[in-house]
Amino acid sequence: MSSQTTPPKAGLSETGRVLTEALPYILRYDDKTVVIKYGGHAMGDAQVARDFARDVVLIKQVGLNPVVVHGGGPQIGAMLERLKIGTTFIDGLRVTDAATVEVVEMVLAGSINKNIVTNINHAGGRAIGLSGKDGNLVMARKLTRTKRDPDSNIEKVLDMGFVGEPEKVNPAILETILRSDLIPIVAPIGLGREGETYNINADTVAGAVAGAMKAVRLLLLTDVVGVLDKSKQLIPRLSVAQAKALIADGTISGGMIPKVETCFDALERGVEGVVILDGRVPHSLLIELFTEHGVGTLIHP
Repeated sequence: MSSQTTPPKAGLSETGRVLTEALPYILRYDDKTVVIKYGGHAMGDAQVARDFARDVVLIKQVGLNPVVVHGGGPQIGAMLERLKIGTTFIDGLRVTDAATVEVVEMVLAGSINKNIVTNINHAGGRAIGLSGKDGNLVMARKLTRTKRDPDSNIEKVLDMGFVGEPEKVNPAILETILRSDLIPIVAPIGLGREGETYNINADTVAGAVAGAMKAVRLLLLTDVVGVLDKSKQLIPRLSVAQAKALIADGTISGGMIPKVETCFDALERGVEGVVILDGRVPHSLLIELFTEHGVGTLIHP
């Protein structure tokens, strides 16, 4: 006699329902580009990182073209501390002098990038690591910030060092990679006109890459569930006009403002929709892309 037990029919039925629900979305996104910004706790937790890698491999296998842009602020901070290099922040951005930018590039384009590549390859995919300097992918200019002195009312220019912003994204190298079965993993390092290395915010790079690739979706993995209303409930969908109104009335505040502004920029560049979602939720990428209700907040034109 067989020792196998019969699986419960209810479980099989639910599995079948989920798979069939995904089919229309798989067809909708077939051969479309999806840019995923990866960072925060989703990167720091080993199990969540492995789940992320498996989800990216599945997304590639069902016919989408994922491009991963990653951050690494906590890892950079830890390395700077080990090397006893001091660091300061202005408006949430790390002031990056010549010594710091070397560490930033080493951590982002080195250990973090290759760890993500390794996880995806181990999960059955074929990933390749890049920085914005490879193939002149992200040409950058120096980021400028100003601050008005409250006493004199004089506006002063703040020197952020080697902190940059994308000036131009050259998508040809990514298009070449995506025509194969490779998955590009991009570190947010930019190249200046004179060969300088620039440290760029990962959300900003992800938005610029998504725009250049005319991505169907930009997915910003965060450590919050999405955009919340005044009652701290998730807002599943927002137009640009509605999101700007929520910024104006203070509903969207703090660190969520630059993320939402990244969404605006990506939409202006031609991205069809941007989703802010919680990277700590297991398989949040798959739920967002392949189910009716998704997860997180979709911002659309």
